[in-house]
Amino acid sequence: METSILSALTSFLIYFTLSGIPGRIIIRRKSVTNESLVRKESTLEKKVNKCGGPSRIFIAKMLLSWPWPRRVNPHYAVVKSEADTWMTSFQVFGPRAQDAYNRCDFNLLACMAHPSASKEHVRVVCDFMHLLFMFDEYSDRSTPSEVRKQKDVMMDAFSNPHTPRPKGEWIGGEVTRQFCERAIQHVTPTLQKRFIQYMDEYLEEVIQESIDNYDHLILDIKSYIDARRRNGAVKPTFCPIELGLGIPDAVMSHPIIQEMIVAAIDIITLSNDLLSYNLEQLRGDELHNIVTCVINEHNTDVNGAMLWVDDFLHGVEERFYGAM
Repeated sequence: METSILSALTSFLIYFTLSGIPGRIIIRRKSVTNESLVRKESTLEKKVNKCGGPSRIFIAKMLLSWPWPRRVNPHYAVVKSEADTWMTSFQVFGPRAQDAYNRCDFNLLACMAHPSASKEHVRVVCDFMHLLFMFDEYSDRSTPSEVRKQKDVMMDAFSNPHTPRPKGEWIGGEVTRQFCERAIQHVTPTLQKRFIQYMDEYLEEVIQESIDNYDHLILDIKSYIDARRRNGAVKPTFCPIELGLGIPDAVMSHPIIQEMIVAAIDIITLSNDLLSYNLEQLRGDELHNIVTCVINEHNTDVNGAMLWVDDFLHGVEERFYGAM
């Protein structure tokens, strides 16, 4: 049982940390700074690079010593076709936006995160990935009050998957309902309760993120990491690991499992911030990013912040190994 949990966690990390982004990046540490950064946050504050504005952005080779290979679920081709057809049927996006959305291939993420899952279970994960990223697209373009309404609709659908949605409602309600109607066939009451709790926490934090963005607020590093552990949607995406296993709360709340989960969340969300920063700053959407928080708090530049986060992630990786 613990092996299954670890396998899914590690696959999630491998997929996210090896993803790429558009933009001019350079994968090396040389020429950025000659200082050696230690892996303690209190010391890092004195070691942040303070050179001039960079013409290129440094991104480290993360998880170089990661011992687990990448694997893809053998049902990938079939569930990709089924899940894409399902998501497209809602006509959430226009033709051009739908094509861009499809090219992201969130089904591949699901099949890499759950390489050993059955076809039925990995299809549930594919649907969930579509639901999350669809909501992300809407919430990023909505006011805080609109995001609050979206959350209310989704939470109602989570709790009432067999109840038809009202006519004229935001399409996310029906997407959520259909996802739940399929997923509920494979979950225990304990897992369903835990999943709904995690989704409530996630959606509430997305509302707060929307408020912070509306107010142009840059969080301090500690507050940002705390918020990112909830608004990254990583915790609820770990719930499908339990499909067919019937894991009780006592196991999932064990300190070792919790330490691994928190460390995994930090690696996934913060490395994703590093990889997406360049695109976000080109769009003027970089306020909610660990790189921006480090730049602001430590009075450094982009590459100094990248080094700070990279070194912080080394410490998180050691925590993950240490909990095993």
